[in-house]
Amino acid sequence: MTFQQEKVSEFLSVFNESKTFIRNMPGCSHLELLNDINSPTIFFTYSYWDSEDALNTYRNSELFSTVWSKTKVLFSAKPEAWSVEQKVVL
Repeated sequence: MTFQQEKVSEFLSVFNESKTFIRNMPGCSHLELLNDINSPTIFFTYSYWDSEDALNTYRNSELFSTVWSKTKVLFSAKPEAWSVEQKVVL
């Protein structure tokens, strides 16, 4: 997610207010926020979900709707999202 520079602190507040609720969603076993080391306005959320159904339940929840409505107005570029699966366990 790429944010307007002047909106980064607002995004961090939204994330910090929401992270515990997201982590406590059924099926979420991990959530973290990553920041690009060369671009202070680019962030990634990285989360583990027990299943795609659990993730979709979150995406269709009131919590997601609330967080997303506060977050999307802060972007400076179209957000991207990927669902991936682990291929090699180290």
